Amino acid sequence: MMQYVWQHRLWPTRGLSTTDGRSLRIIDPGQLNTGAGPDFFNAEIELDSEHWVGNIEIHYRASDWMRHGHHHDRAYDSVILHVVEKDDMNIPRPGTESHIPQVTMPHAEDIYRRYLAMVGAPPTDITCRDILADISSLYAADWLATLGFERVYAKSDRVLEMARQLDNDWEEVAYITLARAMGFGVNNDAFERLARSLPLKILRKHANSQQGVEALLFGQASLLRSVDGTPDAYMDALATEYRFLAHKYSLTPIDERCWKLGRMRPYNFPHRRIATLAHLLLYTPRLLSALKGVRSEKDARCLFDLNLEGYWSHHHRFGSDESPMSRAISADSCRLLIINVIVPLIHAWATFSGEERTAAEVVEVLQSLPPERNSIVTAFTAAGIECPDALSSQALIQLRREYCERRKCIYCRFGHRLLAKG
Repeated sequence: MMQYVWQHRLWPTRGLSTTDGRSLRIIDPGQLNTGAGPDFFNAEIELDSEHWVGNIEIHYRASDWMRHGHHHDRAYDSVILHVVEKDDMNIPRPGTESHIPQVTMPHAEDIYRRYLAMVGAPPTDITCRDILADISSLYAADWLATLGFERVYAKSDRVLEMARQLDNDWEEVAYITLARAMGFGVNNDAFERLARSLPLKILRKHANSQQGVEALLFGQASLLRSVDGTPDAYMDALATEYRFLAHKYSLTPIDERCWKLGRMRPYNFPHRRIATLAHLLLYTPRLLSALKGVRSEKDARCLFDLNLEGYWSHHHRFGSDESPMSRAISADSCRLLIINVIVPLIHAWATFSGEERTAAEVVEVLQSLPPERNSIVTAFTAAGIECPDALSSQALIQLRREYCERRKCIYCRFGHRLLAKG
């Protein structure tokens, strides 16, 4: 915490003097050192009108210098200022009769109180809510742009890591990325397990048979059972075919307990999403090319806006009939697939192949989409943050997931503004 306060000059620096009475002016706090050695490099200070350049070390107690063994480490010989909160001893400079200049940092109480208020707030709360409405739109937009790109790169990096694991089989990468996104948050992990347990090359061997593809997917998902016990001839036919195919390809189904089925609307049931995935695989023989070809919401609708026929036009799971529901993916779900499949996949592919222009252009797709509708976006917009497009809503999700929930408030520009307030 003291390092953070020093780095961002969050303590009064006028009229400073060292513990032995010399006047002190901080010209440059230096560069934070994230490795071994003094806390800050290349700082500049003025000590009794004399200009000093060197390193800064920070401790809660001055005696921590000895406790940490710095007096035995030559890397600390270049320290020009020791910053402490508790002045309990002077630190001798090696090989001389003088002491290292030392200053106390009177920062603690108010800043530390605000810091504890931030990190100690309930997980569901936005700690800096009271200051968000007062932050300039330019300042907020700049931070949100950074967060938006941070999220795009994080998703892209995940795809690149998957490609590395799969020996750069990008068709398989596209298949697993699409399958994961079909979980729409609730069942993402389960869908990825399903896809990884059932290689695309096996599904492609049955590309001329809807029943064969569905038997493989539902069988591997361990979902070939009627939830309410109602007899189901189509389910029985899939089960029979799966037993044969599982033996042929030495397949082991995933644990059915990984699926979340409670408190879910019918069109979000994994059964219906798996049927949709099967349809996409059947009618999209070159999956990677098809996904890479999406550059707008209109393109995505041509690919994803499909109708399910036959059994799945009036079922959302195995068992009793339901009302007609042929449309597989809603407009909102289509936009989510752009955000979670198209953008990270194309960005990762462009990064892998060196197509820098494509990597930059794909982010513009997010800016062309309306913002997502979820509890995170609603909470931040209610607090005064503008969210004009999907890049901004992705930024707010990144802010919430990677900063607020992880209590990394001091690394957030909004949190920094709250700490510096007053």
